Amino acid sequence: MAQTKRDFYEVLGVSKSATADELKRAYRKLALEWHPDRHKDDKETAEAKFKEINEAYQVLSEPSKRATYDQHGHAPFAPGGGGGAGNPFGGANPFGGFQYTYTQNGQGSPFGDMGDPFDIFEQFFGGGFSRAPQKPRYAIAIEFMEAVNGVEKSVQIEGKKRTIKIPEGVENGNRIEFDDFSLTISVKPSAEFERQGSDIYGVVIIPYSLAVMGGNIDVKTVQGAVKLKVRAGTQSGTMMRLRGKGVKHIRSFGHGDHYVQIKVEIPERLTREQRSLINELKKEGL
Repeated sequence: MAQTKRDFYEVLGVSKSATADELKRAYRKLALEWHPDRHKDDKETAEAKFKEINEAYQVLSEPSKRATYDQHGHAPFAPGGGGGAGNPFGGANPFGGFQYTYTQNGQGSPFGDMGDPFDIFEQFFGGGFSRAPQKPRYAIAIEFMEAVNGVEKSVQIEGKKRTIKIPEGVENGNRIEFDDFSLTISVKPSAEFERQGSDIYGVVIIPYSLAVMGGNIDVKTVQGAVKLKVRAGTQSGTMMRLRGKGVKHIRSFGHGDHYVQIKVEIPERLTREQRSLINELKKEGL
């Protein structure tokens, strides 16, 4: 039986109107209090608490994620990308918080140092906090479709040419751990699609006649064009689901879904003949 998640605001002990500074203060206090190194007698409980605190802060500290959570709760942040709960057209991609890790020897990136917003413990513990030596951290920007399909990048670092492999399905903000450095991924936005986890959202504009009469249209997805049947009487704003046509799940098998929002185009200007036809429809109550 699935475990019910606690409300993220409750986890951090703040109100739903909490400011960014209030969230940060609450997070730092709780993260320090429940760090597993301070609870060696019950490390399992501390690790669970610590994970819960981090998850809550990763969502609430980012405005777009917080807006999605306020509207839809935990569902969009479940593994696999939320099962279509919610509409991303009001904001940016709200995902990208987990840490994806894999190892590859002797490879690097020179794209500048990238700090870790959750690396706060050194300032609290000072020299007494036991931790492994910090690896250099870098950032690299890739295109939207490079994140979807995966990509290899050739870079120069310390005068040597190296190749880094970025797996398909990475998201903005994901961090890849190599043997000798960490790499944070920055994904450029797409002009055509919005992404929530492994799900893709797009808009298709259809003529009024097609919405009324129905028919088939070609829809562009990240996996190529797909035929979509539009039923007669389809309303503007209708959301249609294309199963398995989204992004590969980075932590499991399969792909997310592609959601198509139908928008009906209303012509701004009509010819005399079109106006006559509309008037006839108007007489019929349509």
